[in-house]
Amino acid sequence: MKILTISVTERGRELAGRLPFETVHGNLARTVRERWETTDCFVLLIAVGAAVRIVAPLIASSEQPAAGKQRSSSPGVVCVDDAGRFAIAVLGGHLHASSAGTKGSDLSGANDVARKVAALLDATPVVTTATDVLEVCPLDTLKGLVASGDIAGVSRAMIDGARPILENRLGWPLPGALVDLCDTQTSRPGQLAAPDTVRTQDENGSSISEDQLRRPLIIVTDADEPEEPGVVLLHPPSIVAGVGTSTGATLAELQQLLGSSLEAAGVSGSSLAEIATAVRRADDPAIAGLQKSIRSFTTNDLAGVKAPTPSSVVNRAVGTPSVAEAAALLAAGPGGRLVLEKRKSQHATVALARRGLPPGSVSIVGIGPGASRHRTPAAEIAIRDATVIIGYAPYLDACSDLIGPHHEVERYAIGEELIRARRALEAAAGGHRVALVCSGDPGVYGMASLLVEASENAARHSADGGSRAGAVNIHVVPGVTASLASAATLGAPLANDYLVISLSDHLTPWELIKSRILAAATADLAIAIYNPRSGVRKWQLGAAQELLLLHRSPETPVGVVTDVSRPGEQARLTTLASLDTSEVGMTSCVIVGSSRTRVVRGLMVTPRGYLPPPAPASQL
Repeated sequence: MKILTISVTERGRELAGRLPFETVHGNLARTVRERWETTDCFVLLIAVGAAVRIVAPLIASSEQPAAGKQRSSSPGVVCVDDAGRFAIAVLGGHLHASSAGTKGSDLSGANDVARKVAALLDATPVVTTATDVLEVCPLDTLKGLVASGDIAGVSRAMIDGARPILENRLGWPLPGALVDLCDTQTSRPGQLAAPDTVRTQDENGSSISEDQLRRPLIIVTDADEPEEPGVVLLHPPSIVAGVGTSTGATLAELQQLLGSSLEAAGVSGSSLAEIATAVRRADDPAIAGLQKSIRSFTTNDLAGVKAPTPSSVVNRAVGTPSVAEAAALLAAGPGGRLVLEKRKSQHATVALARRGLPPGSVSIVGIGPGASRHRTPAAEIAIRDATVIIGYAPYLDACSDLIGPHHEVERYAIGEELIRARRALEAAAGGHRVALVCSGDPGVYGMASLLVEASENAARHSADGGSRAGAVNIHVVPGVTASLASAATLGAPLANDYLVISLSDHLTPWELIKSRILAAATADLAIAIYNPRSGVRKWQLGAAQELLLLHRSPETPVGVVTDVSRPGEQARLTTLASLDTSEVGMTSCVIVGSSRTRVVRGLMVTPRGYLPPPAPASQL
């Protein structure tokens, strides 16, 4: 999203400077008018009433765009008060409908922007969209599904308590939050609801008419169907287009062939997930111009697919008897099948295949040490884009601003790491996009290694040879570690070579931990200590302190940071000899300096060596 922050006061300027968006100071009304057509969402550091007076005249023009303009709806508007206490979604709560097959989805409207701004400013988000506040699964922002039809009418019925009939004609994996709100069966519009499924009186006590009691219908399909009152169509990314081109193919020719092919197959362009082709044609400007995700296959891969209409001419030219059909089937994956055999134009061929299931995936997401300002954009996108979110309950609480009513959320207790990993793989095998949430970085004392090992076991032991659970796509999304956040709070103690070590002997024998501490001490490395002490493990930090004092000066600087970037964060400097282990807890990170580490102006620093060491006090 293109987000623009505009401030008018110095206090507003300071708040705007804390947000990761383009910023303009002053001339608010003029800037809004000038940027109205090119901005997706405005963050205005003014009162809501003032914002309404400025944007109201612009809304009508957005609904009827001038010739040559593409916008058909208003941009989003979020207001923030000068005290930074509230981030209010004023306009465009659900701005962008999700698109089929989209990866790397960003914020989807002013509601998301308000939540993000509030998290960054430690403010309260104010969202009044009915589906959000009543936690009714919103139909227009379901990730990976494109909604069309009577979205407003069906959503209104759901808010009023109606249970829509859900026809999942493709057996496509759907958000549990949506399934729970519906009755899954085959029906058509006009069937009356059971008396207890909706309210029989409105808020004024008046009876609701029979027409109002008719069951809404949600159809999951990739067919190109006409829109009807009371019906919402959800188009999943189920269709793959296999494309072959020869020299001379143009974008216009390929667009015409693809469009006629979709029409001939009776499938919606909203369900077109990606383009599949041969490696040698992946950079063809005509194919790239379709602006869809492109997947390419080698000629050996394509030649191994039994296509219904092979060509000896194509085989002689490129080394495979089929490009379009073979590529479509390969990209469709296990259970995929052709819905339209190859169609040809002068310089291009197109075939269409339907996926059996979407390619499920697991993103192991590091959300950093706690505060939203330390989360990466990639981590936020992975969580927003997921259909299933799994994690240790406090970690899910730390990213609650990214979780909406359309997400299926599974919360686990500490110690259930293996259960989490297996469940993530199971959900992904069913076609879901899973976000497995970790604190810090998932590859540093996190879930990444466990998940990869669990996927190996699933491939080895599953009854079907691991074709799904053992073969799902796994993505590791890095995060800011506790050691890095703690080091930044203290200054720069890890600026040179350093070692990270955990004192937890739950999975690692103490003798091995002890040998590593001694090795780090003799190598003169700065040390970041994780899991230093808990309610049960009380002696390990003291033992580590004694081991380090065998090789380090008692005056070696030590920093202790507790609850870094979380409420109640505490940081203090001490020395190795003076370290009071009783003041260290499980949420503390202890950083022990090397022989060169010193304290400069209250900051702990390990020099890189650019400057000569300071002269001894006796020589000054």
